[in-house]
Amino acid sequence: MEEKQKKAVALKYSDEDAVPRVTGKGKDWLAEKIITLAKENDIPIRTDADLVDILEQIELNQEIPLEVYAVVAEIFAYIYKVNKNKKNDG
Repeated sequence: MEEKQKKAVALKYSDEDAVPRVTGKGKDWLAEKIITLAKENDIPIRTDADLVDILEQIELNQEIPLEVYAVVAEIFAYIYKVNKNKKNDG
């Protein structure tokens, strides 16, 4: 049985951008580095292999495609809620 390759995609959404962008992506050791940096910087991580498979096809700094916008919007809504709760707790 073949071991599954680890993959990671980093997204960024800000007031300047109308749509989230892919700002980092990698496999194996680079995926581990992306995940480690996210953890070190208290950036929420979402595990979704199907979404990563789609997002890894996008060039760096490109906007995400409309087909996955709804899923990504849910993720950003979750992150917003987590960040808001952290501010209220601490």
